[in-house]
Amino acid sequence: MFGIHKSRSIKGAAQTKMNPTKKIFWLAGENSGDLHASLVMHKLNEEIPFIRHFGIGGNRMKAEGLQQILPFERFAVMGFVEVIKHLAFFIKVEKTVRQLLKKEKPDLVILVDYPGLNLRIAKIADDEKIDVLYFIAPQFWAWKHKRVFKLRDNTRYVACILPFEEELLAIHNIKSSYVGHPIAEEIAFELDRKAFARFYGLNPDKKWLGFFPGSRNNEVRKLLPIYLKTLERFDSNQYEFLFSKSRSVSHQLYTELIEQNALTRPFIIDGYNYEMMKYCDFLTVKSGTTTLEAAYIGTPLVIVYVANRLSYEIGKRFVKLDKIGLPNIILEKKVVPELIQDEVTPQKISEQIKLHLADQNLYDSIRAELRKIHDLLGEKIASKETVKIIREMLKL
Repeated sequence: MFGIHKSRSIKGAAQTKMNPTKKIFWLAGENSGDLHASLVMHKLNEEIPFIRHFGIGGNRMKAEGLQQILPFERFAVMGFVEVIKHLAFFIKVEKTVRQLLKKEKPDLVILVDYPGLNLRIAKIADDEKIDVLYFIAPQFWAWKHKRVFKLRDNTRYVACILPFEEELLAIHNIKSSYVGHPIAEEIAFELDRKAFARFYGLNPDKKWLGFFPGSRNNEVRKLLPIYLKTLERFDSNQYEFLFSKSRSVSHQLYTELIEQNALTRPFIIDGYNYEMMKYCDFLTVKSGTTTLEAAYIGTPLVIVYVANRLSYEIGKRFVKLDKIGLPNIILEKKVVPELIQDEVTPQKISEQIKLHLADQNLYDSIRAELRKIHDLLGEKIASKETVKIIREMLKL
């Protein structure tokens, strides 16, 4: 079953490529989902090169052969209020996808994270009698628990990326398996500390503080000015300040915010993010996947979260956890500090940085705890395990 394409003649294989025997519809609405899905697509294409991929995704998925049906940039929306502002667009997306699924009848629908929209698309696909694989389960264990029932009713299988999710889904009779976390295969280092310092003109003798404001323009608008004001509380003769800039963030917006708010100029790191995480002495990171990447690499950090005020007030009524950071959730205790909403100030951020850098025992104990995340998430290769599931579902 797993070697079906190897026995074909070269001519037969070429004809199959021209006329794909299987069709997969994908939907990834965020940059992280685009990256995670692209690795699965790459592995799938290596094993089964005659699949047609179409749907919604970014440039990484497009590079693996995805035929895009809608502009990916329009999907970078997060929070109750923000979604409401773009409601007409998402209604149009649902209509477009419904018509496409009716017309194309793909053999499989793969939905990647992005639950606000993807759970609705799962229902549409299920109505059309199309099997659904949900890759990266909604965090129903944190908030909106009723989403688990939508998973049960409208998906055939769930590929989990957090170790504890498989057991929680089994309680609700949902077929699933833990495939490993994608960051375990995504994180790699090309430069050592000296080469990284030379590339960006950093002083290797100073301590390095790293700041991650997010991958969306609205996140950067909120956090970048706060980060820049934080720098004023440190001696630039002792520290270098590294600011990550995501490719998805407007360069003009980023530079304008720096011009308006910076008394101390930071170094803008627009590549080599993993090296930045590894070689900095301490990190300030917006809540999300980036916190897990930093924790996996092992650098102590403070997690910050700032949302639209109304979105935050609505959301906190539904959140069941006393922790927001993925590293703390996985380790089931507050290993790294969290600053939420009004706590996210230059004073409180600087206090956390100075506290951890001044206390070597505290610093070392956090690094020891973070090594547990590396061991937990690195035991499986997510793309390889997910492709096994896809092949079973496609009967290939």
